[in-house]
Amino acid sequence: MTRARASGKVILLGEHAVVYGVPALAVGLDRGVEVDVEPAPTSSIVIGERRAETGDGSDMARALDALLGELGAGPVAARARLELPAGSGLGVSAALGVATARAVLGLGSGATSADARARVLAAAAAWESVFHGAPSGVDAAVAESGGCIQFSKSDGIEPVSLGRPLPLVIAVAGPPASTKLMVNEVLRFRARRPTVVEKAFAGIASLVRNARLCLEVGDLPGLGKLMDLNQMLLAGLMVSTEGIERACDVARRAGALGAKLTGAGGGGAVVALADLDPEPLLAAFRRADIECFAATVSAEAAP
Repeated sequence: MTRARASGKVILLGEHAVVYGVPALAVGLDRGVEVDVEPAPTSSIVIGERRAETGDGSDMARALDALLGELGAGPVAARARLELPAGSGLGVSAALGVATARAVLGLGSGATSADARARVLAAAAAWESVFHGAPSGVDAAVAESGGCIQFSKSDGIEPVSLGRPLPLVIAVAGPPASTKLMVNEVLRFRARRPTVVEKAFAGIASLVRNARLCLEVGDLPGLGKLMDLNQMLLAGLMVSTEGIERACDVARRAGALGAKLTGAGGGGAVVALADLDPEPLLAAFRRADIECFAATVSAEAAP
């Protein structure tokens, strides 16, 4: 048996636009997914009380088969433990793919091969494609690397150095939403209003460029303002919800430097940037009966 881990994530800026080639900024969380695998006669995966196995017609089984096929691996029995809520824009699906691929490679010599990272990302992409159709790749990239990265389809992963730690608070602002559904909603909106959407994407690209500079010099107030602007553009793309807007408002009233949805939207999580101490934001979310937790991304964290 082998065991492997992968990070959950939040996207600081750039979701949805990243699907169309715009860079996104993302950070790995210290919470994520842990997976054990061992050889088995037929492939199966267990997550909590949920079990899927080859031939049962479920997406989970098809995703595991796709991952194993990409790796050229035989059947395995996998058991996963989640440290984050699934379906909330925190990269759980990608982390599952990355951790499972790492564990499968750990069963053989592939774990130490020079191309292990590329193989893990390719396997995670095969896994993700079952759930999300045409994923951008950013979730798998940060699940694999951790730290802070800039990701684009054209340039791949670029490590981003942090001028100071990022004190974040993540709040679950609503029930899970389907990433595939939300990506398709933006696709349809783009078909109806191409000029509006292209202007939004251009605006997001500009925000990402400036946000990277803020991250590198440690300008957290500047970063927070850019996150707020990104949220306005995402709301214009019709992917925000009443729950997301409420959570952002709670965070800002409690002193957050910025707050926005993270992930596909339509529900799920909000990421808020604290000034120094995240406790006032945590307390405000709890008073509003919003599930939350703190996560600090270290300036020394290396992707």
